[in-house]
Amino acid sequence: MSSVVVRFVGGTLEILNWPPGAPNPLPGRCHHDPRTRSLRSRACDYAALLLAFRELGISFVDEAKKYEEIELNLQSQHQSRSYQKEALSAWKKARGRGVIVLPTGAGKTHVAVFAISQTKRSTLVVAPTLELVRQWYDLLRASFNRPIGLMGGGDYDIQDITVSTYDSAYMHIEHLGNRFGLIVFDECHHLPSPSFMLIATQSIAPFRLGLTATPERSDGRHELLEDLIGPIVYRREISELAGDYLADYQTIRISIPLSKEERKEYEEARAIYLQFLAKHGIRPHQPDGWIQFIRLASRTVEGQKAMAAYRRQRELAFCAPAKLQVVQRLLEEHRKERTLIFTEDNATCYAISRALLIPAITHQSKVRERSEILADFARGVYNAIVTSKVLNEGVDVPEASVAIVVSGSGSVREHVQRLGRILRKREGKFALLYELVTARTMEASTSERRRAHEAYH
Repeated sequence: MSSVVVRFVGGTLEILNWPPGAPNPLPGRCHHDPRTRSLRSRACDYAALLLAFRELGISFVDEAKKYEEIELNLQSQHQSRSYQKEALSAWKKARGRGVIVLPTGAGKTHVAVFAISQTKRSTLVVAPTLELVRQWYDLLRASFNRPIGLMGGGDYDIQDITVSTYDSAYMHIEHLGNRFGLIVFDECHHLPSPSFMLIATQSIAPFRLGLTATPERSDGRHELLEDLIGPIVYRREISELAGDYLADYQTIRISIPLSKEERKEYEEARAIYLQFLAKHGIRPHQPDGWIQFIRLASRTVEGQKAMAAYRRQRELAFCAPAKLQVVQRLLEEHRKERTLIFTEDNATCYAISRALLIPAITHQSKVRERSEILADFARGVYNAIVTSKVLNEGVDVPEASVAIVVSGSGSVREHVQRLGRILRKREGKFALLYELVTARTMEASTSERRRAHEAYH
């Protein structure tokens, strides 16, 4: 009888020469494919499939695996902190599959570098932005003193250790899914989206490491992480590391009043918006509720008025004129410290930039411009930067010690990420996060939702 042959084909595993009458090696995950007269399963079931063959006593030829065991000499002299050693040990105990949850600034990337050096397998590191890809590229090149591959931003260079954006990995994984034995998902809360999760399911990598500060997603899809990567094997929160490994910090919420005229305009606009919701039975915080509102609002003059009213009441809450005065006062109070100012939208960001002559960084900023602004901020040329969302995640700004949240979404993750931007520890540093909330507006409830994390208690 011919040996069973396992092949990697288009992001799946094809199992040829399966003995007639032999039990299904992976019930529920492995199915007969009449097109090729073979069994077929997800690529991510590779390790479980080979284990099942051994348990069933079935000989096989592995033609799927194309990743290598590589010799790695760690060049970096970075000393592991106790919790980093604990995290790595927990991941190894889970057979090299799982998610490590550590706050921003706690050195998640260094845990991954140690994991790569000890696993000694061809490795793909996936990150959500080009800025993070650049940081990973520089770190890995310095750590291992060997060629590092790149996918994303016009680059396509595959090496034994390669860094990619999620977008590029998604585009190429069906062809490269058997090329890597370890896959590292940075900011892995992005992975469970319907498209990005294919990066995990179409890869045979038996070793998987997820890194994040906040794994939970509002849509509940974080529950898929256990299947895609593995369970949460280690978790430490900001409050546990503050003082010893992160800067001590304080969060201060400042209530901002509307003027009498602004209050009248706000209440009128909000009434129009709420009446439209009530008339059509729309609950915007329910699944598909916001999409339902947009769809209905586009169909009638009444709906268009409701949308205009929604935008106006939101503008008054998120960009109350009095907030600018408070921002100016706080910048004066902390003029000797580096300050990051966060807004929910580009319009508010640019308004603050123009009024206070502060450099702005948004998704519209060119990569070179963004890098120059951050470099000047690090050198002290600028003491403040205003941004919408692009600095929420993955940008290293250890010089910053003050954050001013002018406006934001109700996302707990976003709020924790913004706090994390100022927690990089240095001698004598004490971090402050100010949250400006317009009193008696919808922003008050938004603030309560996003503060639902122990870091703010």
